[in-house]
Amino acid sequence: MTDTHRGLDGNSTLAVVIGRAGSKGLPRKNALPVAGVPMIARTVRFARASQEIDRVIVSTDGDEIARIARDEGVEVFLRPESVSHDQATVDSAVRHAVLASASAAETVVILYGNVPVRPADLADRAVRALRETGADSVQSYYRVGKTHPFWMSRLDEEGRVSQFIKNRIYRRQELPPLFMPDGGVIAVRRASLFDVREGEPHAFFGRDRRGIETREGDVIDVDSALDLAVAEAILSAREREGVPA
Repeated sequence: MTDTHRGLDGNSTLAVVIGRAGSKGLPRKNALPVAGVPMIARTVRFARASQEIDRVIVSTDGDEIARIARDEGVEVFLRPESVSHDQATVDSAVRHAVLASASAAETVVILYGNVPVRPADLADRAVRALRETGADSVQSYYRVGKTHPFWMSRLDEEGRVSQFIKNRIYRRQELPPLFMPDGGVIAVRRASLFDVREGEPHAFFGRDRRGIETREGDVIDVDSALDLAVAEAILSAREREGVPA
């Protein structure tokens, strides 16, 4: 990553790391240490190590998160209340950060601060796929296994079980391939990001939406104490094995 202020270059790529201070499931989650490093710092370092990202900024409403990000050497843009409350959308916070940073970058990479585990090349893969396909957005997905909708059931008030989707599939190998967003990366064209349409919360992904695949467990999105323990175990194991975390 060429850590220079090329924010006025329309051909550049801007990474916006987003991290709210409030979290009901896991208080202070973006600032919590994971294997000795604050969670949001791990995302900042991931972004700065990416070859396709030219500039990294952080969007937050929290002083602690802001301090950690500044210690990592990146710019911080504090969100106003209008884009930091519980109902505020991710894309609205990202648009605020892009405008506040005076960036004219045509490609914006959105990175959640509470994802301390990612493949090192994930952002680069997404940006290259966006460029090569001409798509409006590229997001990372993992293939659904045991939680496939074909194996989900309903339970009524009496405890009676019924299939959520009628099927006769018994073996996992026979399940039709389905994919779930893993929170690892979103790369989006600026024009799509700023295409705001009332009643369409995902309009910013654009019309041509593409995906890149990760393996289950490649990305750990931390929303609970269990997620945090899993991330800690993975990163600690990597450090013991001498693998960059």
